[in-house]
Amino acid sequence: MSDDLRVTDRLVIPAGELRERFSRSSGPGGQGVNTTDSRVELSFDVAGSPTLPEFLRARAAERLAGRLVDGVITIAASEHRAQLANREAARARLAALLRDAVAPPPPPRRATKPSRGAKQRRLDEKKRRSQRKRDRRVDGE
Repeated sequence: MSDDLRVTDRLVIPAGELRERFSRSSGPGGQGVNTTDSRVELSFDVAGSPTLPEFLRARAAERLAGRLVDGVITIAASEHRAQLANREAARARLAALLRDAVAPPPPPRRATKPSRGAKQRRLDEKKRRSQRKRDRRVDGE
């Protein structure tokens, strides 16, 4: 499974830049969980990657700042019994995370004002609500 990680149509991370570590999982597997290294930790050096262009590297480092440790992001997967399934899950999660991190920012919101009809509907609803509460009162009349 030494193939490259496709993040977007234009961005592909070479397999040489990904590091996988395997360990014992605490998830499902019964007695086999004590003997097989099915947990996968997939690491990618965001800050030092020559594959990422400088502007994407900066954007990803800024958006993933809370998850990076010395510029490296690590994904752990142990939800499946099989190591191969955990490797695929970790790769899919890393690809989705990087895809969101390098996505261009959304266009800025254009400020708008409420329409005259929206203002009138709001005021009418306020009047109805206050009248309803007024009708609930028990006055000394």
